[in-house]
Amino acid sequence: MLQTIRKAFQLEDIRKRLYYTFFMLVVVRLGSQLPTPGVNPSYIRNFFESQTGDAFNFFDAFTGGSFTSMSVFALSITPYITSSIIMQLLTIAIPKLEEMQKEGEDGRKKIMAMTRYVTVALALFESTAMAVGFGRQGLLIEYNFVNAAIVVLTLTAGSAFLMWVGERITENGVGNGISIVLLINIVSRMPDDFLKLYEQFIKGKSVAKGGVAALIILAVILAVVVFVIILQDGERRIPVQYSQKIQGRKTYGGQSSHLPVKVNTAGVIPVIFASSLMQMPVVVASFLGKGNGAGIGSQILRGMSSSNWCDPEEPIYSLGLIIYILLTIFFAYFYTSITFNPLELANDMKKRGGFIPGIRPGKPTVEYLQKILNYIIFIGACGLVIVQVIPFFFNGVFGANVSFGGTSLIIIVGVVLETIKQIESQMLVRNYTGFLNSK
Repeated sequence: MLQTIRKAFQLEDIRKRLYYTFFMLVVVRLGSQLPTPGVNPSYIRNFFESQTGDAFNFFDAFTGGSFTSMSVFALSITPYITSSIIMQLLTIAIPKLEEMQKEGEDGRKKIMAMTRYVTVALALFESTAMAVGFGRQGLLIEYNFVNAAIVVLTLTAGSAFLMWVGERITENGVGNGISIVLLINIVSRMPDDFLKLYEQFIKGKSVAKGGVAALIILAVILAVVVFVIILQDGERRIPVQYSQKIQGRKTYGGQSSHLPVKVNTAGVIPVIFASSLMQMPVVVASFLGKGNGAGIGSQILRGMSSSNWCDPEEPIYSLGLIIYILLTIFFAYFYTSITFNPLELANDMKKRGGFIPGIRPGKPTVEYLQKILNYIIFIGACGLVIVQVIPFFFNGVFGANVSFGGTSLIIIVGVVLETIKQIESQMLVRNYTGFLNSK
C-alpha cells in the first residue's frame, strides 16, 4: 500500500488528484469546527452529557463530532445515506425507476439527481426538527422564528455542501467522495476513543495490569482489522470456458477464464443501512425528550440502542441486536440483488460463447449462479455480523463505550482498500496510455 502511494505521488496527474482530495478533506474538518449561529453551546454540552449509553455515538462517529458540537456540518452526509436507502427501495417498488436504472449512464444520472433532491428535503426536515425540538428546550440563545430559520438554513446548506464536496472528490480526486468524507469523519473521532479506552482500562492500573489491558485492546482491534481485510478481499472464482470459433484461417476463443464473485458482495452498505434504521428512532425520540420513561415504547427504544446490547444484567434488550443482525443479512441480499443480476450475466456469457463447465447455458446457468450467489451472500453477511458483534460484546460486558466499533472498522478498511485499488487502476491506465503514445 505504501509503495502504491509513493508511486502515485511520482505521477503528476494522480498527485494533483491526491492533493485535491486532501484539500477538500481539510475543508470538511474546518467546517466541522464552525459553530452554528444562534446555538447555545452550554445547552448542547449539558444535553449530551446527560444522555446515557451511546444513542448518539453512531451520528457522532459518522459526523466526526459535528453532531454533538452542533457545528454547521452537524447533519454531515447522513441525509444522503438515508436518501440513497429510500431511492434504492423505490427502484424496486416503482417500475419506472427500475427501467430508468437499466438505461445505463443516463438513467443513473437521473436517479442521482433525484437522490440529491431527496437529500436536501431530508436535511431540511431533520434540521427543522432539531431547531424546533431542541430550540424550545434551550438549544437557541433566543428562540424565535428568525433564529430557528437561520439554524435550519445553516444545517441544510452544510449537508448539501458536504454532498457537493463528495461528488467533487469523486470527479476530481481519488476514490468515492462520499465514502472518503465518511472515512475522515470516523477517523477524526478515533483519538478521543483511544483516550477513553486508556482512561478506563489502563490509567491508574499497575504496569502489569495496564500492559495486559493495552495488549488485549490492540490484539482485538488488530484481529478485527485483519478479519475485515480478508472479508473484503475474499472472492469465489467460478470457472468459465469459451468455445472456439474459426474465421478464415484463424481460430478465436477456446480460452479458460473465471468469474470473480466477492464474498462480501454488498461491501459496507448493509452495515450502514442497518445502523441508520436502528439508530434513527432513538435519535428522534431524544429530540422529542422521549425514551427515558418506563413504558413499553421506552423499553423498545432502549432495545434499539446498541449501548444496551450484550448486557448480562439486562439480556432482554439484546433482542435489538438480533433485529440488527437480521437487518444486516436482509440488506446484504437486497443490495446484491440490485447490483448483481445472474440472468444478465448468463446471457452475456452465452453471447460471448462462454459457459461454465458441467453446466448447460441458459436457465441452468442462471440457477447455478443464483445458488452460488445466495451461498456467498450468506457467508459475507455472517462475516459482517461477526465484526459488528465483537465491539457490542465488549461494550456490553466491559463497558468499553466508544464511538467507533465494527461498523466504523468495516467502513475504514473497506474505503481504504477500495481507494487504493482505484489509485492502482488509474496508474495502470496511465501506463497503458503512455505506452500507446510512445508507439
